[in-house]
Amino acid sequence: MSIAIKAYASNEFSLSVPFDRSIIRGLKLVSGYRWNANEKLWSFPDTQKNLDIVLKTIYENCAFEKRVEDQSFKDDLKSMSSIIFREIRIRAYSRRTGKIYVQYNEDFLKYSNKNADRIEQEDVTGFLNYLAVERNAAASTLNCAMNALRFYYGKVLKKKFIFEIPRAKKDKKLPVVLSREEVKRLIESYKNEKHRLMIALIYSSGLRVSEAAVLRVRDIDADRKLIHIREAKGKKDRYTILSENVLKMLKTYISDYKPVKYLFEDREGVSPISIRTIQAVFSQGCVRSGIIKTATVHSLRHSFATHLLETGTDIRYIQEILGHASSKTTEIYTHVAEKDLKKIISPFDHI
Repeated sequence: MSIAIKAYASNEFSLSVPFDRSIIRGLKLVSGYRWNANEKLWSFPDTQKNLDIVLKTIYENCAFEKRVEDQSFKDDLKSMSSIIFREIRIRAYSRRTGKIYVQYNEDFLKYSNKNADRIEQEDVTGFLNYLAVERNAAASTLNCAMNALRFYYGKVLKKKFIFEIPRAKKDKKLPVVLSREEVKRLIESYKNEKHRLMIALIYSSGLRVSEAAVLRVRDIDADRKLIHIREAKGKKDRYTILSENVLKMLKTYISDYKPVKYLFEDREGVSPISIRTIQAVFSQGCVRSGIIKTATVHSLRHSFATHLLETGTDIRYIQEILGHASSKTTEIYTHVAEKDLKKIISPFDHI
């Protein structure tokens, strides 16, 4: 893994590091961090505390990546990747699921420092324990890792030991929700027309970042003020609402940018914009607009649902718009909506 830390601008230092979800989570704990999309690097205020956090994050998340030069091990990684993608296609799973499964299985083999045919129960248990204890992985991460291992060793290689691993319970954390004022400030912080529309559209229609990235021009139904989301999570299609204000922005954007296939295309105008680019655009906007919450692009979807609930929209409609299979998933927003909480008066106010 190639890592470089250098002096950057005035009173800042920069970090270049390959993409890794765990590393990024750690870097976002650093006060005043910025992701510079053009230079492909992170920058931080130059303090000893920030440097210590960055070094600790890198050390904790890169320590297990043993550099194995054995060619048979490299061949095993390549073979495993090919098999997983082949099985993913046969089962009609999404390519994104395939990438996630490959990533966790590669991490597992690097951790165990073994070829797949030598893997034993204790290797699996040790890896999951490593994620839970040393990496402090969330329950959702552990479940994802277990699903990836179950898929390859259980469904593909027909190993039974993987099924002995108990599933981790999901953390009962409330979603991060931006206020209406924060959303307004965020959207207004973008001078770039494309970036401003992108963030406004994700919020106003409750899109997942993966859905926004591959949205096609033909999916916009301006007359009915609807957006057709194709093959979303669970390979399901659905419709979501199209804001009147966003529609005006959209018409201007299409006239100026003239997208051909995808609404938000890459610089070459051929492929859809990457999810990572959207995440970087969002992070930069949060810094400019002074949002200090630990928000992600997905927080816009959370905010959309919560704000709808606060204005009296029936939760069943919100469930349909978001594409949730179960109403229990949508009910999480009842815990963060302000509508009823504001009616409760603190006893301190009666003293």
